[in-house]
Amino acid sequence: MNINKRHIELLSPAKNLECGLAAINNGADAVYIGGPGFGARKQAGNSLEDIEKLIKHAHLFNAKIYITLNTVLKDSEIEEANQLIHSLYKIGADAVIIQDMGLLETDLPPIPIHASTQTDNRTVEKVQFLEKAGFDQVVLARELSVNQIKNISSQTQVPLEYFIHGALCVCYSGQCYMSASINGRSANRGECAQPCRLKYSLKDKDGNLLYKDKHLLSLKDLNQTPNLEELIDAGITSFKIEGRLKSKDYVANVTAHYRKELDRIMAKRTDINKASSGNILTSFTPAPDKSFNRSFTEYFLHDRDDKVWSIDTPKALGEYIGKISKVGKDFFTIDGSTRIANGDGLCFFDQYKNLVGVRVNTSNGNKIFSNQTKGLKQGTDIYRNNDVAFQQAISKKESERKIALDLILEETEEVLKLTLIDEDGISSSSFKELSEKEVAQNKERLASQTEKQLSKLGNTPYVAQSIQMNHKYYWFVPAAILNELRRSAIENHTNLRLQSYQPKNIEFKKTDHPFIKTELDFKANITNQLAKQFYERHGVTQLDWGFEKQAIKNNVEVMTTKHCLLYMTNKCLKFHPEARKYLPLTLFNKQDTYKLQFDCKACEMHIIKK
Repeated sequence: MNINKRHIELLSPAKNLECGLAAINNGADAVYIGGPGFGARKQAGNSLEDIEKLIKHAHLFNAKIYITLNTVLKDSEIEEANQLIHSLYKIGADAVIIQDMGLLETDLPPIPIHASTQTDNRTVEKVQFLEKAGFDQVVLARELSVNQIKNISSQTQVPLEYFIHGALCVCYSGQCYMSASINGRSANRGECAQPCRLKYSLKDKDGNLLYKDKHLLSLKDLNQTPNLEELIDAGITSFKIEGRLKSKDYVANVTAHYRKELDRIMAKRTDINKASSGNILTSFTPAPDKSFNRSFTEYFLHDRDDKVWSIDTPKALGEYIGKISKVGKDFFTIDGSTRIANGDGLCFFDQYKNLVGVRVNTSNGNKIFSNQTKGLKQGTDIYRNNDVAFQQAISKKESERKIALDLILEETEEVLKLTLIDEDGISSSSFKELSEKEVAQNKERLASQTEKQLSKLGNTPYVAQSIQMNHKYYWFVPAAILNELRRSAIENHTNLRLQSYQPKNIEFKKTDHPFIKTELDFKANITNQLAKQFYERHGVTQLDWGFEKQAIKNNVEVMTTKHCLLYMTNKCLKFHPEARKYLPLTLFNKQDTYKLQFDCKACEMHIIKK
């Protein structure tokens, strides 16, 4: 894949219009958001009216809006989903993200189609198939290593998207049926109940408990900050933040952080460019560890991370601030230099590894007064999961995104002409007739006052990069006239920018190239006749209906994951073949029981519901 002069896209989540605006204003090149239905986060749907407002705001900055329609569909839903895609195309959406191949059998508008991570994109062959099928962007599996990404990139041309931050599904995306098997709430239908965050116990074949009541399938959160440039060089063009259920402040903070990091990388390179326009002005210093997190991992980017799990709690830890040095009756001291404010939220693990929250009543340097000191002892690690000062800073003032403008004022005998040229080279001119003409007595003062009035762009999406005044007659122009001309020019230029934006149009053509397999089981997630028709046309001769259509309950694999409980318990068979004597392992809680199988060649764990 030729990586020269690539546009690098920062892709942020939005659960609603407010979050989408925050993402754009904090530097996102693109935003993915759910529409009125068929998104993989059922509680994150949005009206077409709100999406259209977001599209208009984004396109002003050449940013894009992608709509998630990444659930599997029933036969009765296909037509409605197709009509929704047509509606999204009409309001200017830049792409739709899908999982269900049945949609490709319908009459689609010329809108780019992205392959969701739920389509399980782990191999060169799968990505090549999707590329030939007409997908305009492919979201890779989170579990891929940098070498696997390089291998895929080197043998494909389609833009590759990769998650860089946020919560991690423990299962390969699109391949998890645990929630559906327990209570019918299908992850592939946007209804996941997150059973992976529950407590489980683990026993060996003799019934010996290895773990009791721990969050054994709960992972830390992803953070690829140190690896962005390596991912660019591996071929990633779209850097995706997870979080379509997260708050506006979360979206703003994490987006601003990665905008800063990517801009830093771009500043020293000539082979990559930002995918949108405008510079960001924030009222806070971005810090991802101050937003919700279960502590961080880079997952499997550099092969197996020793500690991807967060088994003691699925809740937010926040930032590590130090150790307890002293505990009194109603106070404790911390050995770090971090400033703690009244009202901050702290937390720690007690002797039973339970997460305990502490609210700061008052603080005096590193001496903290609180009515909660039970369980604290000298040497305890303590974290801050609510930083009051940071929350005030991020909420105090909305971030602003500004497009740089050159303003040129010219005059004739009868007319003032104001030309605006923005950072993308778009030029517009506005005119104002002069009904009364009077030569200014003080030319220097005229220049100063004119520049002052023209530079008043505070409530607009623009900032003056330069102001040039080509005076011929030095007419005295009242401030009100200049302000009127400036406002008219800004309005005209904004309309021109929006008219100049051209969403990418792609005519989708049905293909018949061979799929990577000729036999498919329920993991292909086929839940409608058109999806069945799609795979059959691509050479699949034997297939099963998806999990949701079969209503499978027991004795079925509900999860495949690279998170290995044998490895976590220091019993990896590659290094400890003698540990085979403990097999099979059983995972269980009060409600459900699972048998574990291990594919050491693929470094995967399979969870079978009993």
